[in-house]
Amino acid sequence: MSTDDVLAEVGPRLRRLRKDRDVTLASLSETTGISVSTLSRLESGLRKPSLELLLPIAQAHQVPLDELVGAPPVDDPRVRSKPIEQHGRTFWPLTRQPGGLQAFKILAPPRNEEPEQRTHEGYEWLYVLSGRLRLLLGEHDLVLEPGEAAEFDTRVPHWFGSTGEGPVECLSLFGPQGERMHVRARPRKA
Repeated sequence: MSTDDVLAEVGPRLRRLRKDRDVTLASLSETTGISVSTLSRLESGLRKPSLELLLPIAQAHQVPLDELVGAPPVDDPRVRSKPIEQHGRTFWPLTRQPGGLQAFKILAPPRNEEPEQRTHEGYEWLYVLSGRLRLLLGEHDLVLEPGEAAEFDTRVPHWFGSTGEGPVECLSLFGPQGERMHVRARPRKA
């Protein structure tokens, strides 16, 4: 639907709303401070609606502005993604849009493998949901417990996964940039 089509529907919607509430143009004019002639021209489509005119009308009728302009309904916000198996881990994408900030729920099984640190562009945040997460970050060898979080620049050599004692479940936010989260990880005691 084009902008002109949306604007053409505002006038009849305003008239219908006013009449449904049994409000006269004079009464609405008194409440909003908009002249009767301007209100009449808005309803008949002879005057294009503007924010300065629609805001007081929405307030007078106690309805959201979206209702006056007929904004499309918001799509279902639920993310229905299928798990992805990769490198022995299961990833559930929690975002729908490609690029930018990406969120994942990750389940890493216990594995006794030699971790291989990697680097790439970006920034990552991890939050442990259950289990114990081992994070190798440069020279650091850390273990994060449930409820702990870490953030790091992915250009630093890194690897994360299960400590080998059991599976670990975590949330990962990965993006090219963004706000920094509080780091609560403690170095592992030697």
